[in-house]
Amino acid sequence: MKARAEIGIIGGSGFYSLFDESESLYVETEYGRPSDLVTLGKIGSRSVAFLPRHGSRHILPPHKVPYRANIEALRSLGVDRIIASNAVGSLTEEYAPGDFVFFDQFINMTHGREESFFEGAPVSHVSAAEPYCSELLSLAANEAKSMRIKYHSNGTVVVINGPRFSTKAESRLFSSQGFHVINMTQYPEVMLARERGICYLGIGIVTDYDAGIEGRSDIKPVSAAEVNRVFAKSMETAKRLILDLILKIPKAHSCSCGDALEGAVIVP
Repeated sequence: MKARAEIGIIGGSGFYSLFDESESLYVETEYGRPSDLVTLGKIGSRSVAFLPRHGSRHILPPHKVPYRANIEALRSLGVDRIIASNAVGSLTEEYAPGDFVFFDQFINMTHGREESFFEGAPVSHVSAAEPYCSELLSLAANEAKSMRIKYHSNGTVVVINGPRFSTKAESRLFSSQGFHVINMTQYPEVMLARERGICYLGIGIVTDYDAGIEGRSDIKPVSAAEVNRVFAKSMETAKRLILDLILKIPKAHSCSCGDALEGAVIVP
């Protein structure tokens, strides 16, 4: 298929559309159908593909998202950079509801997900030491600063399977380990992009304090209603950040994401 998009946007909870004018495209992959139709449009001179992670009617829970099909669909359209939005819960008081977080590390606590494109020969072990694109991280932090958004340029996200939220004991454990935020969809999405040599930026929008904070009776455990309320309130800011960021991304890459498979393949 001829390349039709340079940049892919994956919308998280509450983020179901991007363009005023767009073309909807059905994409079939060897890994099945993606979450929804892919919409193609222009942001300035840049060709962009948008895909809602949970479907445009939010019908896919986190553990049922077709992550491999989503990444492969975007790759087949020519996408070599992905910006993904995510609702996240905070595990520390410093990361407050409404804050933006640019992930730089993840901890995977999921299970039973189809998490790799490599399931046979050639056997490949892709490095996950630096899973997020350093170039996009720097650009996003600079853009957030210029927009006067409260943001955190480092964030370790622990990814749980869902669809349930954490117990207080689990939340205490994650906090004690120094993790910053919690989410249900960053893994395996970020690593699948890495396996395809695609630059990936994960943007977290803090919606809550997970299971609450001990000693703070005024901070209650998370609810789906509260996630939706805070995410919706931040959505216009998130869209503006992403749209402005797209215009700042240079055509040429200055990162090494495209070389992720170098040295990863086992040669007998």
